[in-house]
Amino acid sequence: MTDYIIRAGNADVRVFAAATRVLTEEARRLHGTTPVATAALGRLLTAAAMMGATLKNETDIITLTIKGDGAIGGIVATTDEKSRVKGYVYEPKIPFVKNALGKLDVGGAVGAGMLTVVKDLGLKEPVAGQVELVSGEIAEDITYYFAVSEQVPSSVALGVLVDRDYTVKQAGGYILQVLPGADEGVISHLERLIPTLPSVTAMMEDGLTPEDILARFGIDLEIYEKIYPEFYCNCSKERCRKVLLGVGADELRAILREDKGANIHCHFCSKDYYFDEESIGEMIEESANT
Repeated sequence: MTDYIIRAGNADVRVFAAATRVLTEEARRLHGTTPVATAALGRLLTAAAMMGATLKNETDIITLTIKGDGAIGGIVATTDEKSRVKGYVYEPKIPFVKNALGKLDVGGAVGAGMLTVVKDLGLKEPVAGQVELVSGEIAEDITYYFAVSEQVPSSVALGVLVDRDYTVKQAGGYILQVLPGADEGVISHLERLIPTLPSVTAMMEDGLTPEDILARFGIDLEIYEKIYPEFYCNCSKERCRKVLLGVGADELRAILREDKGANIHCHFCSKDYYFDEESIGEMIEESANT
C-alpha cells in the first residue's frame, strides 16, 4: 500500500488516518534501527506526518522531541506542510525487548521524560509546548499534549508492526479531535467506541485502509483531502558548506590545522558530507573576505 493520509471531518470532529509503512521502513533502513527503536521512531514519524497536514504555509515546520531516561534516550521527528517527515532516535541499536503483553516495549525503551512540540509558523518566535510523558508509548503522550497544551480533546492511535526479518510490515495511525460545540451524543458515542477498537496494526493486518479505519468510527465524515507523506531530508553539501562558513575564518583555520578537513553527519538521514583541505582553504579565504 502506498503511504497516504486522509484528512476528514464534520461539524463535531476532525480526523486524520494514515498508512505510513513505506516511510517508516525508509527510516529503519537509513538508521539501521533494531525493532524497538523502529517502532518508536515510526510512531513519532507517523504522528508528525498527520500533524503536518494541519499546516498552511510552505515554510511552516513542526518538530516533536521526546527525551526520556530509557535506553533509547530520545526521538526527534519533524514535518512540513506536505507531511514530508524526517527523524532519528538517539540510540538506534537498543536490544529487542517485549513487554508483559508480548509486544515491543516502546514505553520501557523511552522511559520517563518530556515531550516537546515546537511549531515554527513564520511568527517572530516559534510556538512551543511541553508536557511530561504519560507512558512513553507515544500515542498516549501526544493525546496528553493535545489536551494540556492545545486544549483539544483528542484520541491518538499509532502503530508499527515489525516483521521477523526486522523490516516494517505495517505502520499507521489516526488522530481524532473533538471540535468546540460538538454534539454531546457524538462525544458519548466515540468515548464508548474508541476503547473497543483493535490496534491500528491489527486493523491494517486485516486489510483495512485509512478510509476503512475512518468508517469504524461509525459517524458520517466528509473526506477533505488525501495527502502523500514521505521520508524526506533536505540536507545537502551546499547547506553543510554554509554551516561551516558560518563558524568564521579562525575556527576554519583551527579545523584545517587540527583535522585536515571536516566531516558533517546528518542525524536525520545518516548522510556524511566530507570537506577536504582544499575545500576548507577556499572557505577560509571566502570567510576572510566577507
